[in-house]
Amino acid sequence: MTNAATRLAEVRANIARVCKPARRETAEVTLIAVSKTHDAAAIQPLLDAGQRVFGENRVQEAQAKWPALRESYPDIELHLIGQLQSNKAEEAVALFDVIHSLDRPSLLTALAKAMDKAGRRVPCFVQVNIGDEAQKGGCPISELPAFLEAVRAADVPLAGLMCIPPADTEAAPFFALLAKLAADHGLTGLSMGMSGDYETAVMLGATHVRVGSALFGARG
Repeated sequence: MTNAATRLAEVRANIARVCKPARRETAEVTLIAVSKTHDAAAIQPLLDAGQRVFGENRVQEAQAKWPALRESYPDIELHLIGQLQSNKAEEAVALFDVIHSLDRPSLLTALAKAMDKAGRRVPCFVQVNIGDEAQKGGCPISELPAFLEAVRAADVPLAGLMCIPPADTEAAPFFALLAKLAADHGLTGLSMGMSGDYETAVMLGATHVRVGSALFGARG
């Protein structure tokens, strides 16, 4: 308990510290505890310490552990931060409160259909391939204006933009670029920053940071 609570307090303190020079309120930043690969026993100490927003990478893994936890903690907010296959759209809409990886027309069609069927609108971040990496998901920057228009036309709530900068590279320029793209398109939500760079992300306007190992400890 102490470890998890201490780590959570430390991450929250770091966010608050960085918000000051950036002239931001700490309430503007949502801390998403990335609980992928961690079981309910590992998640429980963070719940005990007051954390309620969690992120998962896979629909199937989330289905296995969150329904039971939600019975005890109905105020949990669950975010899907990993790649989503179109054939899992219905399950994702049923389980998650926010989706961070909307990145292509086929997925948009599947999500809009699933939301209509469920009678539930789930806010989505559009993932941008900010480093133009062939192996990474995300909407190419050149296609972003048209895709955002399609998302709005489909009546899918647009939460903002999300990115994962290239690994082993200074993240700041990519965060700054995402912030500029969001501003250009009238969007305020910015899902960016992970355990190694969330402070930089907050400094550059992140509204949602996705933090795993800094909360749960390094993977074994």
